[in-house]
Amino acid sequence: MPKKTIASFAVSRLEILDEQGQVDERLMPDLDDDDLVRMYRLMLLTRLFDQRALHLQREGRLGTYPSVLGQEASQVGSAFALHPGDWFFPAFRELGVFLTLGYPLSEIYQYWNGDERGLLCPENLHIFPICIAVGTHIPHAVGAAMAARCRGDGIAVACYFGDGGTSKGDFHEGLNMAGVFQAPVVFIIQNNQWAISVPRRRQTAATTLAQKAIAYGIPGIQVDGNDVLAVFQATRQALERARQGEGPSLIECETYRLADHTTADDARRYRDPEEVQRWQRRDPLLRLRRLLQRRGLWNDRLQVEAEEEIRRRLDRAVAREEATPPATVEDVFRYTYAELTPRQRRQLRELKHG
Repeated sequence: MPKKTIASFAVSRLEILDEQGQVDERLMPDLDDDDLVRMYRLMLLTRLFDQRALHLQREGRLGTYPSVLGQEASQVGSAFALHPGDWFFPAFRELGVFLTLGYPLSEIYQYWNGDERGLLCPENLHIFPICIAVGTHIPHAVGAAMAARCRGDGIAVACYFGDGGTSKGDFHEGLNMAGVFQAPVVFIIQNNQWAISVPRRRQTAATTLAQKAIAYGIPGIQVDGNDVLAVFQATRQALERARQGEGPSLIECETYRLADHTTADDARRYRDPEEVQRWQRRDPLLRLRRLLQRRGLWNDRLQVEAEEEIRRRLDRAVAREEATPPATVEDVFRYTYAELTPRQRRQLRELKHG
């Protein structure tokens, strides 16, 4: 018998805002002028917060820190589409999502200064703790989404990870379960081209990461991750599908990590500087600023005022974080289980009294 084609697939890519600040009006989302300005301010806040964190780390006032430089559009654009009831499962490079959702600035600095109390999430925010172990939070996000569906909450879960996360077994297990059980979860890949020193091309032979959704029977799309409008539009549509009971989606945000993997890394040892320069020309903040300027919504004076106001906020946040009393020895044990186990009680006594 001759072979038959039983299925064929295609992967789409969404672009709305180009590098010169011009938009495809046919694809433009229904955002008003205030929304566009707020998006830009959030991206600017993310970048300046990031810069301050790097300076603090070099001064010995902050611990190891992962920069988000160049990835602001992927984070702010996607977070802008979340509803207050939705849940956010971060990896460790989602600063812009935290800031867009309104997480206290001082507490983010507090966490990266090695104080776990910085992740005591305010009750009005639905944010799981930062996950340093790559990809291990993906099944957790699927489980939370399944629980929300069982409870009839009518919400969606957004799960973020990098291109390196797609090489982990947790990714495949999580997406397979989400597809089978139609969990209301949106997987957002920040494809910044590097998993520490491993380039994207050495992680998978697939043409795109978005096409990995096909294997699990869920929709997948690639977006220009430096185009905040495309990221917002794709995420909003995927979240709405999830809330309406239509199941999970996968979004690949193709962007670039302009800085080192963390402050413990030196990317000059493995990256071509010309590659970095090419991506610098695709700066997500610059292209949105050009759009705002074209529409008469932004100018140099507003830029200076916004930067000054943000730096004052950061000054206050750093001062508050550095004035926080250090954690006690009991805190090492207190938050591991709901109650101290007998072993923990013995270890705590030994630690305190020798």
